[in-house]
Amino acid sequence: MMDNIINLLVIDDDDINIFIINKIVEKTGYNVKMVSKANGLLAIDHLKSSTNQEDLPDLILIDINMPILNGWEFLHAYEELHISKNIDMYMLSSSVYENDIEKAKTFSKVKGFISKPLSIERLIELFKELQLAD
Repeated sequence: MMDNIINLLVIDDDDINIFIINKIVEKTGYNVKMVSKANGLLAIDHLKSSTNQEDLPDLILIDINMPILNGWEFLHAYEELHISKNIDMYMLSSSVYENDIEKAKTFSKVKGFISKPLSIERLIELFKELQLAD
């Protein structure tokens, strides 16, 4: 389908959700390198350890409620990293609270709010928005 590899970082502490997203990724037909981290701190450490631009994610899906460093705290810590690559980020949450959806809009890096579960159609849309897809 395409030659470009999409680097996907999923930040979520729910193993079942990670499993489901992995299966959805496989069904998209895209060449995706998926990395998952169980909390925001592990994700920040992962981003810090990325040695070049190609290692950085193209897309980050962020759960809100996680231990150690939640989704909001991750976003604040991410801003401190001063990463120059433009990375598409989406909050991926089971939260139905309007204030969470509104709060997501206050972060310039966050392009949207996706309610769980993630669908294959929505993930394909996100991949196409990256303009890496053909």
